[in-house]
Amino acid sequence: MMKRETLLSGISALLLLAACKGKPQPVAENQPVTVSDSMARMITIDTAKTTTMKDELNLSGEVSYDDNNVIKVFPFSGGQILEVKVSLGDKVTKGQTLAVMRSADIAGNYTDLTATKSDLAIAKRQLEQAEYLYKNGISSERDYTEAKENFNKATAASTKVQQQIAINGGGNTTASGTLIIKAPESGYIVEKNITAGSFIRPDNSGNMFTISNMKNVWIWANVFESDISKVKTGYTARVTTVAYPDKVFIGKVDAVSSVLDPDNKVMKIKIVLPNPDMMLKPEMFTNVIITNSDKAQSVAVPAKAVIFDNSKYYVVVYNSKTDLKVRPVSVIKTVDDVSYISSGLTAGEKLISKNQLLFYDALVGDK
Repeated sequence: MMKRETLLSGISALLLLAACKGKPQPVAENQPVTVSDSMARMITIDTAKTTTMKDELNLSGEVSYDDNNVIKVFPFSGGQILEVKVSLGDKVTKGQTLAVMRSADIAGNYTDLTATKSDLAIAKRQLEQAEYLYKNGISSERDYTEAKENFNKATAASTKVQQQIAINGGGNTTASGTLIIKAPESGYIVEKNITAGSFIRPDNSGNMFTISNMKNVWIWANVFESDISKVKTGYTARVTTVAYPDKVFIGKVDAVSSVLDPDNKVMKIKIVLPNPDMMLKPEMFTNVIITNSDKAQSVAVPAKAVIFDNSKYYVVVYNSKTDLKVRPVSVIKTVDDVSYISSGLTAGEKLISKNQLLFYDALVGDK
């Protein structure tokens, strides 16, 4: 009994299934792609415009200190460096001790000063005696004049030695020959060429330290020979660094070299950047993008409005809410988020630049 009921139930189910399959299904009609009111709030419509094309040139470079705003500290005389108080990159204040040096020349100046002071004292006593004798008729005017000349010579010799000591360190020297080298201005140590124990020859022309306030820095960028015509003074430069990849520093091309580097065969250009936060350090590697406008004009649209699909470029043209078209275009180049179009679009036409992919997929899918 249970088997029969089961069999009857199975037959009923098959008949019901067959009836369902035999029933015709409604066919969905092709609906036109339109922009609904809710969708209109999610899109952005832009207008194609004719503008002067911009060009970009990517360069490599490095940060350097401003050579026009540095102070180089030179040795006043030869000697041995006893101690160096600062390191490369240190911030220093005016009058801060940078190094201590011992010099035989300075010690000799103090010895000469002692000798000239003695000679001056003797010449002064002789002059006083000659003047007394001359006024009392005991000696001749010639003796008095000679004593006066000797006193003047002794005074000049003493003054000369005092000036030498003042020039060679002034109040920063001692009779033992010690010279304290101090910072003439506040800033940062961007160059250091001495170490403790090193000797400095009297004829050495090199500087010991270079101090820069780092308020402005220079970017030296390399331009290959094929790109020289694309760079001119005054062009805008956007600089990024590895240390601050999201930070863009804006400057101008300040100078363009007239010669090529003989080793690298590149032309150097200089970009001046303000550095108020001291973020840019000398020797930092930089990426430089030079932007300039040439004379050619083209239809320009936002780069985000262009769709790249199947190795071609497309835009979604907006004529009305019920009239959207997918249009292939030819892109010349993209600079500063702007794409320049050579064909496929004319100035004045409108296109969707936000969420256009939704309409693109729907329109392409209908074909």
